[in-house]
Amino acid sequence: MKKNARQNGQFAVAIRQFRRNKLAMAGLLILVIIVLACIFQGVLTPYDYAKQDILSKFAPVSLEHICGTDQYGRDLFTRILKGGQISLLVATCAVVLAAVVGAILGASAAFFGGVVETVIMRIVDILMSIPALLLAAAVSTALGTGIYNSIFAIGLAQVANMTRIMYSSALSIKGQEYFEAARACGASKTRMILKYVLPNCLAPLIVQMTLRLGICISQIASLSFFGLGVQPPTPEWGSILNQGKLFIRQYWPIVTFPGIAIALTMISVNLVGDGVRDALDPRLKK
Repeated sequence: MKKNARQNGQFAVAIRQFRRNKLAMAGLLILVIIVLACIFQGVLTPYDYAKQDILSKFAPVSLEHICGTDQYGRDLFTRILKGGQISLLVATCAVVLAAVVGAILGASAAFFGGVVETVIMRIVDILMSIPALLLAAAVSTALGTGIYNSIFAIGLAQVANMTRIMYSSALSIKGQEYFEAARACGASKTRMILKYVLPNCLAPLIVQMTLRLGICISQIASLSFFGLGVQPPTPEWGSILNQGKLFIRQYWPIVTFPGIAIALTMISVNLVGDGVRDALDPRLKK
């Protein structure tokens, strides 16, 4: 009985549904390869991402430099992998930050209602009226550049969407019979939020996090490209493109390979996000 219950649990059903999605599994495989390559950059390449060798600048693609070198003679493959560490770190931390803040704000607005709901949701409406990239650029300009400021700027730009998702999910749970029963039994507000609201809202929140991860990757690359994100000499995909744009006609690898890295990562993340959404959608579970 316990085994059958465990097999038919929501998590097990979602895993089976996800594994049936071939595009999602392909995206997951590509994403895992990219993440592992970035993590083990020091093992895969013998070069220092910051060491300059002017005599080797603009080296052609070869077995020694599989992506060539940049204008300072630095190995491009090494810098792309190191830049991937920064991009994925900033994007992941920004999504987690937005999810945590959005979950708290959305659940509070739905549970307490009244003035709390009005204030939170009106602020959310204001934030949603501003394009996310523009808001992140404005915050980054005000706070300054750097990894931590970029995380805060991009995370703040995604808080409104997370709050809206959490708010709508919490409202639907608030009207359920088990929630009313817990209230009638005298459960504290904190217990009701932690035990009934947040756990039952995790599915749409997880889906939103996976879908927003690709957006955050493009935003940190855009901020760095415009000089508002991670600054050189620390490599980041957007800053690598920014430094190489002047040499695009003379040396194509300097922008081609970082662009491919961004495109592959975003495509794989979006495929995984679509797969997670389909797996957690109760309408598709038969």
